[in-house]
Amino acid sequence: QVQLVESGGGSVQAGGSLRLSCAASGYTSSISYMAWFRQVPGKEREGVALLYTGDGSTYYADSVKGRFTFSRDNAKNTVYLQMNSLKPEDTAMYYCAATNSRLTVGSRFLIGQYNYWGQGTQVTVSS
Repeated sequence: QVQLVESGGGSVQAGGSLRLSCAASGYTSSISYMAWFRQVPGKEREGVALLYTGDGSTYYADSVKGRFTFSRDNAKNTVYLQMNSLKPEDTAMYYCAATNSRLTVGSRFLIGQYNYWGQGTQVTVSS
């Protein structure tokens, strides 16, 4: 089992920055990918950033590419999502997720591929 705990959400004005953290515990060596998703009430949860634990490579949704950075601190079993140049449309509940599955290009952001989820942290960006 793996437990994920997010922190770092909050309110910020457009153009500002926030850094989300996700601390993992448990059988973390089994994790192959970690991801950040976000969800707005009434809409589907969407994937925004992915990290492959094997080599640290990352992938971003077009909506956040160039503004968000996904990084990790292996010593702390923690991953981070640095969010810069925030826009009101980035307002959402952000969730950290992990999987021990092998992902393909087509499945990288399929919710059903992720075994473990955090409780979510709210990000609100005002104009």
